[in-house]
Amino acid sequence: ALIDLNDVRQREGEALTVCILERLADIEQQVVLVAPRVPQVIAEQRKKLHDRIADLALNMDETRIEQEVVILAQRLDITEELDRLKTHLTEVGRVLKKGGAVGRRLDFLMQELNREANTLGSKSIDTQMTQAAVEIKVLIEQMREQIQNLE
Repeated sequence: ALIDLNDVRQREGEALTVCILERLADIEQQVVLVAPRVPQVIAEQRKKLHDRIADLALNMDETRIEQEVVILAQRLDITEELDRLKTHLTEVGRVLKKGGAVGRRLDFLMQELNREANTLGSKSIDTQMTQAAVEIKVLIEQMREQIQNLE
């Protein structure tokens, strides 16, 4: 009976690992979609700023406008978050492949992934980036639920 129980647990763990790896791939896809959006979003914000100034018939120094765009670009910079997301995703894959008692380690990594997804969402002023952050959070929560069934 114990051998059968261990066999069932082993198969369940393997099936859950496949589910988690699929969600990892989905998160990686979201990261790939978001990364190139940053320059586009900044360019769109630059244009909006120029348009607002023109609508208000303000005569502003172009240097000052560019300074504002630079400040905005710094606030919107998600490079660090995307890099950390990638690092955490790689680590989750490594831990799963290593095997053994992985539940607590994976739970910690889910917290880290969630932290990066939250920051990504809070920095977003673009619909597509916001949707990607929400999708990443949904996928993380799905993985977290699966991880609760792993040791």
